[in-house]
Amino acid sequence: MKLRFAGTGDSAQVPCFGCDCPACQRARLLSNHRREPCAGEIELDGELILIDAGRMDLAARCERQRPAAILLTHYHADHVQGLLHLRWGRGESIPVHGPKDPQGCADLHRNPGILDFQPGLKPFRPLVLGRLEVTPLPLNHSKPTLGYAIEDGVNRVAWLCDTVGLPGATERFLTQWQPHGVVIDATHPDAYDSPNPESRAAPRNHNNVAMALEIIERLGPSRAWLTHISHELDADFMATSRILPAGVEMACDNLEIPF
Repeated sequence: MKLRFAGTGDSAQVPCFGCDCPACQRARLLSNHRREPCAGEIELDGELILIDAGRMDLAARCERQRPAAILLTHYHADHVQGLLHLRWGRGESIPVHGPKDPQGCADLHRNPGILDFQPGLKPFRPLVLGRLEVTPLPLNHSKPTLGYAIEDGVNRVAWLCDTVGLPGATERFLTQWQPHGVVIDATHPDAYDSPNPESRAAPRNHNNVAMALEIIERLGPSRAWLTHISHELDADFMATSRILPAGVEMACDNLEIPF
């Protein structure tokens, strides 16, 4: 199994439009730095499975390799907007799995095109995709949202994005499941100087770094990656030269992890 980070930014991405913070200035000079919203790809036995579909170039990516399935965490636009174009393609239908959300996003459910939306996944009920067993996990977010415990028979990876903390049932499952790797939402710095009081308040829909690291420590994986990263967090790391614990790193677009 190979995991690729197809995108690691939050909904604003990095650089953020109109922002001249050090992180955004740096990102404009780099050819590949959080220019895509958070998404992942799993490759196993020659098949491609997408985790979320927010990339605007999704159709072009799928032309290079048609996905066997798409796993959606939730229906916020930055996680599904690539489907609005992809659906009008040609050829065999592509199964799409995700949480039960009657509203979905725009008219995707009413006009799916080649997308074969499956019934909403039930938490903790495994889904089998080839040699992969994928267990949906409830997360804490503003829309119905699922994380995924992904296992290929040898390796176990938990994808936990978007979330603020973890529901008790999800953390109990993962503690028993014992993931080898964890990919987790870490959108916000622990604290930063912002003129917006809401930005300084406790996180509501996404983890800050301290919250993500506490979850990683409790779950005890050998490796972990922070994703769904904002330009504020990048700027905070630049300013503080913060060092993450051993085995934990900030993911970046196109990072590939073989298992």
